[in-house]
Amino acid sequence: MNNRFFKLNLTVLVIVALCEMIGTTQFSIGIGTIVLLPMLFAVVIGILITPDVLGKKLKFLKKIVSSEEVEMAAPFVMLALLPLGVKYGTLVGPNIVKVVQAGPAFLLQELGNLGTILIALPVALLLGMKREAVGATVSICREPTLGVIGERYGIASPEGTGVLGTYLTGTIFGTIFYGLLGSLSISTGLHPYALAMATGMGSGSMMTAASTSLAAAAPPEMKDTILAYAATSNMLTGVTGLYSVVIFGLPLVNFFYKKLEPILGKRGNKDAA
Repeated sequence: MNNRFFKLNLTVLVIVALCEMIGTTQFSIGIGTIVLLPMLFAVVIGILITPDVLGKKLKFLKKIVSSEEVEMAAPFVMLALLPLGVKYGTLVGPNIVKVVQAGPAFLLQELGNLGTILIALPVALLLGMKREAVGATVSICREPTLGVIGERYGIASPEGTGVLGTYLTGTIFGTIFYGLLGSLSISTGLHPYALAMATGMGSGSMMTAASTSLAAAAPPEMKDTILAYAATSNMLTGVTGLYSVVIFGLPLVNFFYKKLEPILGKRGNKDAA
């Protein structure tokens, strides 16, 4: 147990150090700018060194990261999220006036999160998913949602598997997508400050990718304000998004799951067969 714990922590430390050395990378591809964050590299490296990927061919990796270490890592996800939960908690009190002053704009922004239930849940059920669909479609599944689902169902539950799947997908593909979207959105004619506010969807990695590429495409004198608006919007959305998932998201996704699963679940199983 102690040996596995040591190997797991050492592996994480090496991955973090390596990714911090790589740092944030951005490059243009003609139509826009792609921003790659250290977190993206960490996820990719973590997936590659597991026994199911490179571990199959590189035997020495199995001695460092075996199935036991992978299984042990799951509960530590919740422990790693606890400081983040405390951070969001400390933001609520001092900034509650800002949330109220912002009016309905930030609350309406959360409809995007709830929209995933109406759009993605039926698709997930048609693909044959069961309770995993609840965790995967309750929101865009960033850090606050991971904490909520982990606390409610447990991170090793089917719902926890679903939320982790969407979280990892967002980390890998979401940062690239939003990096491109940030630089391309400037051509829509909307004010750069309004676009900066829109980049704050409650995800630190996606917001950074989108706002960085947006700032690079906007006039230079707007750069600092764009980044400030994005960070403020992201903080407020993280706070309101947490309550949105607890008060609206979970009841809605469970309600629609009970109604839709008996119908769409059978079709999904037929297609899979």
